[in-house]
Amino acid sequence: MRAPAQPPTFSFDSIDPQRVEDALARIGPKWTTWSTMVLAQENRPMRVRDVAAQLPFLTEQFVSKRLATMHANGLVNRSDDRRGAPYRLSALGESLAPLHHTLSDWSRVHLPLGAMAEAERVEGALRRLNLRDTTVVIQALGAGGPMRLVHISEEAGLDTPWTRQRLLRMQADGLVARTGSRHGDPYVLTDAGQALGAVYASVEHWSAPIAERRASSAPRLVAAATRTHAGVPLGTDGARTAAALRRSTAAPSSLFSHASQPQPQVTAAVTAQPAPSRGR
Repeated sequence: MRAPAQPPTFSFDSIDPQRVEDALARIGPKWTTWSTMVLAQENRPMRVRDVAAQLPFLTEQFVSKRLATMHANGLVNRSDDRRGAPYRLSALGESLAPLHHTLSDWSRVHLPLGAMAEAERVEGALRRLNLRDTTVVIQALGAGGPMRLVHISEEAGLDTPWTRQRLLRMQADGLVARTGSRHGDPYVLTDAGQALGAVYASVEHWSAPIAERRASSAPRLVAAATRTHAGVPLGTDGARTAAALRRSTAAPSSLFSHASQPQPQVTAAVTAQPAPSRGR
């Protein structure tokens, strides 16, 4: 069995929540991992119908939409824009392998999901993490220890009702727990939540090229934003961004198989397991 992936060392204090959530939004849409792994396994340009043939639980129309989204997010390339032109993974898409391994390792150790295909395990992990403001709440609890609802809300720069709603979902997903049964008892990260430091390290490491490209165009974008939004009061979103910036500091194959325990091909993995649900 392959050893768990070893991502860069990381601490919750160093998380840039917006950068993490932006990266997760690129790779988190359902079936993105399955499509990425099909393209990686085949290692050749593939038309929509060819990818769909490897994912029989999806319609060709849905695969087409998903690949179009992946193209917009920089994960796949096309030789041209003609209808029916094939796709293949971009350099950014190919670099997802270590991050997928880290997500799979985290899921296997901390989520009681049983046996499943590798892609399904990764997508299950992403479904828990790719939710608005989950990262900033994890950061607050990871850096500050057990905290009451109102203090999490203040630290994360979120309003209290929204923070409560997010914490309820994170409890259901096994990321946080209450320290007691009384109203007002603090929240704390579970073992699964504590282990997300390694996951966030891999996410930030993977997203570094994206951040570098954005930084190179920052002066022009900032100037445009200043002209457009000058004089606009700092609302809830602005307060959240400011709180995140105060906390943040800059951070620096095969996809289906493990080194010593090869996984089946995509089609075999699909036929050996119940077809995944198409619902979100």
